Order: sequence, then structure tokens, then C-alpha cells
Amino acid sequence: MKISVKITLIYAAILALTLFIISAITGAGVYFGFYHQVEVELQISMENVLREVEKGNLFNQNFFERDPLLPGVVMRVTDETGRVILDTDAHYPSIGKIRRSVRKNRAFMASPNFMVAELRNFIIYYTKIELTTDRTYTLHFFKTVTSERNFLRTLLWVLFITNVIGFLIALFAGFFISGRILKPITTFTKLLQSVEISRLKKRIPVISRRPDELTEMAETFNLMMDRLEDGFKRQQQFVSDASHELRTPVTVILGYADLLDRWGKSDPKTLDEAVSAIKSEAKGMQALIEKLLFLARADQKRQAVKKENLDVGEILKDVIKKFEVMSKHEVVLERCDSYNAMTDPVLFREMIRIFLENSEKYTEADKKIGAKFVVSENAAIMTLFDEGIGIKKDEQEKIFERFYRVNEERGKKTGGTGLGLSIAKWIAEVHNISIEIDSEEGRGTKIILRFEGSESSG
Repeated sequence: MKISVKITLIYAAILALTLFIISAITGAGVYFGFYHQVEVELQISMENVLREVEKGNLFNQNFFERDPLLPGVVMRVTDETGRVILDTDAHYPSIGKIRRSVRKNRAFMASPNFMVAELRNFIIYYTKIELTTDRTYTLHFFKTVTSERNFLRTLLWVLFITNVIGFLIALFAGFFISGRILKPITTFTKLLQSVEISRLKKRIPVISRRPDELTEMAETFNLMMDRLEDGFKRQQQFVSDASHELRTPVTVILGYADLLDRWGKSDPKTLDEAVSAIKSEAKGMQALIEKLLFLARADQKRQAVKKENLDVGEILKDVIKKFEVMSKHEVVLERCDSYNAMTDPVLFREMIRIFLENSEKYTEADKKIGAKFVVSENAAIMTLFDEGIGIKKDEQEKIFERFYRVNEERGKKTGGTGLGLSIAKWIAEVHNISIEIDSEEGRGTKIILRFEGSESSG
């Protein structure tokens, strides 16, 4: 069953129950009001009659001067033999006939002190009292409720018909309105059925801007599709770039292998050149594959991160000391404060090395490369700087993209893959470190690592 049908039926059932309860309460209230009003009129008339009797006005000419009976109330007096000695309305049926017509079961909402007689054309509310003076009299009080009962029946029928019509209108309107309201879900389902790799541009049209659940669902789906499309494009670009990067060393290796096959066996010089080139390209491929695997594990959140409470300053000192030994540049550590933070030492060292090696690639041999780590009351900032070629403003946001190189030719000469800074950015993120770049073309670059401090302790 469709969800629109379920919603319509549920709300129609709730509406039907509500209408039934309201109609029942209304009918019972009107029913009680009619009978209660008749009972009150009969009770008042009986009390007035008894007061007149106490005054000594027993069925004489003064008895009716004060109008003891309310309008519509009929009194009939009989003696002990059943003979009628007073009748205020002779058109009423006989007492015997009325008694034979009294309902055996008390009418709903009727007082147990009163009886309801149902004749062919009349419905009479009836009660009696015994009066003893010098003789015994029975006072019979009547009031017809025929019009009231007819009105009540008409009212109940009107309520029933109104409820049925209202229920049917609600049912049909519910089907129509629920279909309109749930239209985004239908569109959503059809769209899901048609989504393929080649059709990631499809979106749910969001017509209404009201903050309801369906609009939120459509917007969430569209955002998800935006992320999927962006991720798929990145994946395509990543695969394309990786294939391009691997194609060159594979081509070189195959070329030298072919060279070895033809002439290398008998020419030692060619053999040495080919073996050296193959080893170099294989090492480059190995480094590239390791970086690709690292980023793949990072994307899948499977890269192990083992943090310890370590002194970040000491790690920086150690990395700078080892880098200074291997580097041909002037390497300086201007300042290095002590600062404890939850850190994975292996990954953190790798991040610093990546930035330093990147500076080395793009800095002339006689220029300076250095670092500085300043801890203040409000911040802990590590700065890695160089006096290299710098980065253009419009390229600074792109350097962390995979396989992106600021200087393509320079990157190829230095053996770069364009993946190091992507790895460094991921390591910074898992350590809750923000990265800022301060660079101008021809004036060097500063990489500013700011420790956010959510998981650190100074």
C-alpha cells in the first residue's frame, strides 16, 4: 500500500472517530437537555399543585387561578376507584391506554421517577403522585415530547449524513492533498531509480522554500548528490592523474628493458645505464604507490593514527636536525618552545618532512630554509619558511590538491608526485591543526601551522 493511501486512511479513520464522538456527545447532550427540561417543567408543576393543596385549594375554583401548571403540562386526577374527577385536557388518551404504552425499559437519560409512553402519534412523559386527604387521590402529570423527539431524530440523521459526507470529502481530499504533499517522495523514488554514474547531475526540484520535512529531504538529497558528483569527479581525476604518473616510469622501464634485450647483454655500459634507470624509476613508482595507498586508506578512514601526549617542540628539533644533515641548504631553527599535544609521532614527523622537502625543491641552493615554533598564552604556532620561488595568490588554494604542482617542469626534475602536500594536509586535520599560507612570488613561502588546542595541553 502506498504511503499516501496509508496516511489518508489513517487520518480518515481519526476524522471518522472524532466526528462520531462529537456527534454522540452532541446527540446525548441534546437528548439529555430535552428530557431534563420536561422533567423540570413537570417537577415545578407538581410542586405548585402540592402548594395549592396545602393552602386548602383542593380542586375548587381557586385552584387554577395561580396557574400552577406550566404551559404544556396536563394534570389528570382520579379517585381510588380510578374515576377521573379532574382533567385539564380531555384530548389526552386515557390513563389506561397510557399505562399500557409505557416503555418497559427506561428511556436513555430519563429520570427513574418518570415514565415514557409511546403511542402511535404521541410520545408522552408521565409521572404520578398519591395524595391523601379525606379521600385518596392520584394526580397524573403528562407532557408530550413528540416534537422534541422528532427534532432529536432529525438532528441525529443530519449529524449522521453530515459525518458521512464529511468523511467522504476528507477521504477524497486526503488522497488528492497527500498526493500533492508527497510528490517530492515520488520524484525522489523515480530519481533514485534513474541515477547512474552517467546521470549524477539529476536533482530534485525544490519549489517550496517552507522549512518542512519534504523540502529538507529534497535539499539533503541534492546536497548528497552534489557531494557524490564532486567525489566522483575527484576520483576520476585522481585515477587519471595516477595513471598518467605511472605511465611515464612504466614506459621508461619498458624502454630500457627493450634496450637491454637488444644490446645490453653484450654492452656493459648500456647494461649499467639501463639497470640504473630501471632502479630509479622503480623507486619512484614505489614512492608514488605508497602515497596513493596512504591517501586511499585515509579516504576510507582506515589509516592508523596512534596518538601520544608528546612534546611537539622536541619532535620539530629532531626533524630539523636530521634534515640539516641531508640538505644542501642553510637550515635554521629560530625558536622552538615546549608544547605537549596528543600526537602521532610518525605521522607528525612525516608532515614536517613533507613541508621541508617541498621547500627544498623550490628553493635555490644558497637560500635559507627554516622553522620556528612559538607558544603563547592563547596560541601555539609552528612556522615553516623558505626563501624559494614563492606561490602565486591564485594557486595557494590549489597546492593541497592531489597531483597539483605549482611548477610542473620543476616538479618533474625534482621527482615530485604532487601528493605530498595532500598527505600533509590530512595529517594536520587529524591532529586538529589549521594550515595558513603566507607567500609571494619570488619572496619565499611561510607555512603556518596553528594548533587549535581542543586535544592539546601546553
